[in-house]
Amino acid sequence: MTHSTGHRKRLNRIKSPAHFGDEEYSREELTAEIGAAALMNFAGLETSKSFRNSAAYIQGWLKALKDDPRMIVNASGQASKAVDYILNLG
Repeated sequence: MTHSTGHRKRLNRIKSPAHFGDEEYSREELTAEIGAAALMNFAGLETSKSFRNSAAYIQGWLKALKDDPRMIVNASGQASKAVDYILNLG
């Protein structure tokens, strides 16, 4: 669901096709994962296992995060906007 909010007719987050491993792809994957985790928490579906899975997935992007420390801040902000959009809060 979070990915779908990036469309130009929604939040216009995805400007061009992303390719695995590039910065745009990494940022969108982090945005989607953070958004998914927030939505699961909001819906009361989060479990310790789902939380660990999300954390492990985000850790998989550790190199990209180390290369650009602002990436997590940007992705978190975009995920927040996406969650608000999905929940019709924004």
